[in-house]
Amino acid sequence: MPVFEFRDKTYNNPVELALDVIGGKWKMPILWRLKDKVWRYGELKKNIPGITHKMLAQQLRELEADGLVDRKVYNVIPPKVEYSITQKGMTAIPVVTAIREWGIAFKEDKLIS
Repeated sequence: MPVFEFRDKTYNNPVELALDVIGGKWKMPILWRLKDKVWRYGELKKNIPGITHKMLAQQLRELEADGLVDRKVYNVIPPKVEYSITQKGMTAIPVVTAIREWGIAFKEDKLIS
C-alpha cells in the first residue's frame, strides 16, 4: 500500500496507523479493562500498575478522540466521570486478544521454533 495521510499525519502502511491508534504501553490495557465494564478514572488509575496520572489522562483523551472510548461527565459534586468502550473500540478487542495470546505464548516459549 502506498504512503497515505490520515488526520494530517503521514503513514507508510496501515499497521503504522493501527499502532498509532491502539499501540503503546497503555492503550491496550485500558481498552482491555473497559471491554467488560464502565470504569471511573480513579478505578482505572488504581487498576493499571505503573501508569501515571499524566499518561492515563493523555491516553484516555486520545482513545476518546479516536472514538474508541466514551467519557461521560455527571454534573455532581464531587465530579464524577465514567469511561466506557464504544462499539468502534470493541472492534479492537480481537486484535488486543490476539496480541495478548501471542505474548503469553512467547513468554512461555510455546511458539514454533
